[in-house]
Amino acid sequence: MADQGRTTRPPTDVDRLRSVQAQVREAAVAAGRESGSVRLMLATKTIEPDRILALIAAGQRLIGENRVQEVVAKAAALAGSGHECHLIGHLQGNKINQVLPYVTCVQSVDSAALGTRLNSRIASLERTLDVLVQVNVSGESTKSGVEPAAVPALLAELAPLSALRVRGYMTIGLRSADLGAVRAGYRTLAGLRDRALTVGMPGAEHAVELSMGMSGDFAEAIAEGATIVRVGSAVFGPRALVNG
Repeated sequence: MADQGRTTRPPTDVDRLRSVQAQVREAAVAAGRESGSVRLMLATKTIEPDRILALIAAGQRLIGENRVQEVVAKAAALAGSGHECHLIGHLQGNKINQVLPYVTCVQSVDSAALGTRLNSRIASLERTLDVLVQVNVSGESTKSGVEPAAVPALLAELAPLSALRVRGYMTIGLRSADLGAVRAGYRTLAGLRDRALTVGMPGAEHAVELSMGMSGDFAEAIAEGATIVRVGSAVFGPRALVNG
């Protein structure tokens, strides 16, 4: 008799990570790109350090946090693990000093004022900081980011800030079941990047990254040129509800 009574082990975070990693590689190849050309970022909002550490031990290096308080709260537990942390949520100016010791990139720069404050603080620490310009490609009022038409002006204002390195662009896709419409937004961001590089737009010289796509649409984002995808629930499962 064949395996009657045998229970199937439920998938672990590491199992789901391996599956997502394979899907990311496959999507890159399907888009005519190298299999390793897209970085997977784990969006670790509300996730306990022990679970994150298990995935770092399995080879995952890049994580993204939405909230400064979570970056700070998890810092001691994650110290020395070899991970890289990006801030992917809104950054208030009064929290810059708290977060800078723990992140290598702020993906949510959407104003010259924020860029100026980051530059001043980073310069005083005698280091540099990678940043991405957050762009609202969907036009939804609930999303942060500058309008696509405002990107050239913001890049020009960020260009003289010598402690910042503008590495690319980030967006949160349209909240819609229409993946064609979602892809159109990602296509807009990719086109913006390509035009900025082609015309030599000030501030865009090294801005090649496209951080776009999440658990439900990362394959579509990769098809449109994403270089970083931010995946949370596909690895960790549904998030616990939290306030704030």
